[in-house]
Amino acid sequence: MNIALIGYGKMGKTIERLALAAGHSVVLKIDQDNTGDLNPDRLKGVDVAIEFSRPESAYDNISRCLEAGVPVVCGTTGWLDQLETVKALCEARKGAFLYASNFSVGVNLFFALNRHLARLMANYPQYEPALLEIHHVHKLDAPSGTAITLAEDLMSALPEKQKWVNTAPGAPDELAILSERIGEVPGTHEVRYASAIDTITIRHEAHSREGFAYGALVAAEWIVEREGCFEMKDVLGLG
Repeated sequence: MNIALIGYGKMGKTIERLALAAGHSVVLKIDQDNTGDLNPDRLKGVDVAIEFSRPESAYDNISRCLEAGVPVVCGTTGWLDQLETVKALCEARKGAFLYASNFSVGVNLFFALNRHLARLMANYPQYEPALLEIHHVHKLDAPSGTAITLAEDLMSALPEKQKWVNTAPGAPDELAILSERIGEVPGTHEVRYASAIDTITIRHEAHSREGFAYGALVAAEWIVEREGCFEMKDVLGLG
């Protein structure tokens, strides 16, 4: 498989190492110094693009790949106001696109657990839900895309929660996402339901970037020769 890496920071380098070890080839690497190389000529022969760049660059990067007929796996967060436009372009071009706020297999199992727990808790309004996310000090967005996914899935089962806030809640219809930035923490996410008598907590703690990079590579292998817009739950069969 011939891979284009769009974004060649720590995540891109980790994906490259894993891809080469798996027998794939990285035939194009794009960072902020050579964005002009992301063009149809350079994308010829590319089987899939893996995009981990910056929020302000993601839409343009994805669009260029889809216009060139290259499937895209994207893990950049902070640009989702343009997600529906990308999906429309993907459908118009009969292309393939997969976005995930987090590619870790463990996190996607955690997503499924969060959805199931939220459905159970819908019958017990005495429990107040809240989310906590902790990341390294270099992370640009807060709350994390993973925390937003957790919050949106939770709110879909708890209609009394209408919006998330990145502070302590100020109204009953608000869901709190608390963000902390500490050292080099790869990523920790916690969902808790607190009542006057007890607290229920589920938690995922990443030990390194390896899990994110491995999941992105699995998604890239899966999407080649497919058509449509997908999520990691499609790759993992989580429905």
